[in-house]
Amino acid sequence: MSVSVTAFGQFKGQPVQQFTLVSETGVEVDIINFGVVVRDWRVPVEGQLRSVVLGFDSMDDYVGHSPHFGSLAGRVANRIKGASFELGGEKFKLPPNVGALQLHGGTEGLGLQVWNGVINQERNSVSFSHFSPDGAMGYPGDVTFTAVYTLVGNRLRLDLSAKADRETPISLVQHQYFNLGKGPDVLDHKVQVNSTAYTELGADLCPTGAILPSKGTQYDLRAPRTMRDDAGAPLDYDINLVLDNGRDLQMPVARVEGPDGALTLSIWTDRPGVQFYNGVWTDVAVPGLGGQTYGKHAGLCLEDQNFPDALHNPHFPSIIHGPDRPYRHWCEIEIA
Repeated sequence: MSVSVTAFGQFKGQPVQQFTLVSETGVEVDIINFGVVVRDWRVPVEGQLRSVVLGFDSMDDYVGHSPHFGSLAGRVANRIKGASFELGGEKFKLPPNVGALQLHGGTEGLGLQVWNGVINQERNSVSFSHFSPDGAMGYPGDVTFTAVYTLVGNRLRLDLSAKADRETPISLVQHQYFNLGKGPDVLDHKVQVNSTAYTELGADLCPTGAILPSKGTQYDLRAPRTMRDDAGAPLDYDINLVLDNGRDLQMPVARVEGPDGALTLSIWTDRPGVQFYNGVWTDVAVPGLGGQTYGKHAGLCLEDQNFPDALHNPHFPSIIHGPDRPYRHWCEIEIA
């Protein structure tokens, strides 16, 4: 096991570093301190290393072309209707960045900031921290965020925390795009998610507030299935799947098997939902890792999260945190 650091580039005059974690099973994970981006993740397959995430080889491409590849999205991930919310009798207006919505914390969200990274060789981990001042992207409160990535064997663990000096919304997600195979798309990956319901979406892709049973719909993923219909045509996914209350947190909430059967991904989390997205709008104009082309359905995301637009749906789990309710969130992803 080891952690090393190299220079990766610059962003707005700040140095961007790459931290490479290597485990005892030969897994290698590259994380840059820009947006806490998991830039590459390589797993041994038949004596060779296979890259299992989408990313870029240059810093400039992350700035100019990344659809949140591998980033840590926030302060509030996913969509906020009307790019505004009320808290404590005060209305907060946020700069919209997708139509009338704010998505993934805005144009200067956490996934677009340079964090401070500190290595812990003994634990084979890197601890990233970032201070977000009151008013950043419209949000109230000074908040100190911490993200710790730890690699043991084939399992990468993420521990997230945040301390705020006043009540404020916080909801973060890891935004890895996975492709466990060698092909240009993920449609023939087999996906299974332990969920019996989903949050219904309106035309703006924000939840309507309704939580609907998934049985009989394409969102019923309790049994493994590919992302194709009965005729073999591609299916699009960009939906929050509701996880069961009171579930055993030692059990994975989702599993994905690669098309050649060589690799399987499992994910564990303490969050109430998972955003399942299969690259519906992915269309990257520049080459990705190793010169790959990333088009529609090039990768899939399993973003463990609180429900989208919880600020406008009080029956959803609360995302309000403050001095008396610090933010805590963990997930583990194993690819073997």
